[in-house]
Amino acid sequence: MAGTVDRGTSTSTVEERHRLPIRTLVSASIGNAVEWFDWTVYATFVVFFAGQFFPAENEALALIGATSTYALAFFFRPLGGILLGRFADLRGRKAGMLLTILLMAGGSMVIAILPTYEQVGWLAPILLLLARVAQGMSLGGEVSNASAYLGEIAPPDHRGRYSSFFYISTGSALLAASLLGVLLTNVLTRPQLESYGWRIAFFIGGLLGLVGMWLRRSLVETEQFEENAEKARATKHPLWQTIRHHPKAVVQLCAITLLSTLSYYTFFSALTPFAITFRGADGTDVFLALSIGTALFVALCYPFGALSDRFGRRPQMLVWSAAYALLIVPLSYLVRDNLLSLIVVFCTGLGLYALLASIAPAIMSELFPTELRATGIGAWYNLTVATFGGTAPLVIVWLSNNDRPLWFFWYVAIAAAIAFVVILTTLRETKGTELR
Repeated sequence: MAGTVDRGTSTSTVEERHRLPIRTLVSASIGNAVEWFDWTVYATFVVFFAGQFFPAENEALALIGATSTYALAFFFRPLGGILLGRFADLRGRKAGMLLTILLMAGGSMVIAILPTYEQVGWLAPILLLLARVAQGMSLGGEVSNASAYLGEIAPPDHRGRYSSFFYISTGSALLAASLLGVLLTNVLTRPQLESYGWRIAFFIGGLLGLVGMWLRRSLVETEQFEENAEKARATKHPLWQTIRHHPKAVVQLCAITLLSTLSYYTFFSALTPFAITFRGADGTDVFLALSIGTALFVALCYPFGALSDRFGRRPQMLVWSAAYALLIVPLSYLVRDNLLSLIVVFCTGLGLYALLASIAPAIMSELFPTELRATGIGAWYNLTVATFGGTAPLVIVWLSNNDRPLWFFWYVAIAAAIAFVVILTTLRETKGTELR
């Protein structure tokens, strides 16, 4: 197992002896992929099913209603992060990850069979919201538990490489969701997509959940958890402990997550309805450009993870935040009804995002001690994501309806500047260090 690597050997000897536990990494990460496939399908197909759950006669209001449901579910992510993160700190990373994927897959399957607004009136959006709440809580626990797991099984000199599998799986799931969008938009007409096509995507997500559960059943609990289980059980008021004893880590996590979540939701969800609805882009072109950008993102994650093990996490994060601060507004002018322009936008944005995504679990795991790791990540990561990521599609739709769409990209640029300053002034280098 990865945790048994001799810490006393030289780096070169470790490099020669160490072999990535591919089966373990894939088993853990594919379960996460199912979570993100289900989550992303909602954002990807929202333009097609919004009128099924809200009054269809006003397309703009229906889209706002559907994206508001998307945003509201995000505010249950901190609750899920706290409850499921604490569950993982007490009962184990494996148990936590099995529970999160069950909630996510169940929510997706429920959405696939929900009645429409025309059939049951306002009960339809209420049921949609309840299913999304379950998924929101699930994803809140998933990120913290899977990040803690990958961080804890990795030897110090390879934590970036191990960490990269988290978003390799995520990117692969997003690519699958995007390609499914390309397939369905080519095979089905818009009326067919609005009537039943979107249900196919959610049903596939539910089935993939069963695959994820089967894969995760074989995971072995981490040595760090087993060695610190008693300490975790003896810890009272764990959320307060993160603030009292690790305030700097909380601020760092929130600042990095502020830009990370806006990077993610700008390119993986908000730009799709923005390009189609407000810039008149062809739906197939948008899905194709997103697919190409996602494939690049997946391809870059492992090299960037390895790069951080060699040169450090901090330089990589500084390049990522500085580039977003300088380039995000110019990129927004390229969002138009042109395939080449869309490819440039998605490839640039997602290529830069891979700099951070490849090492995110390593960074988060290095901020908190084992007995507080899943709780600390789950609470503060998800609170930031709920506040800024969950509202991203709603904000961009609202600004576009008020003829101020470019303001959103200035908003992201400001977040990038904040993250850059926090990373530059407070974050120490952690490559090669032991987890606390």
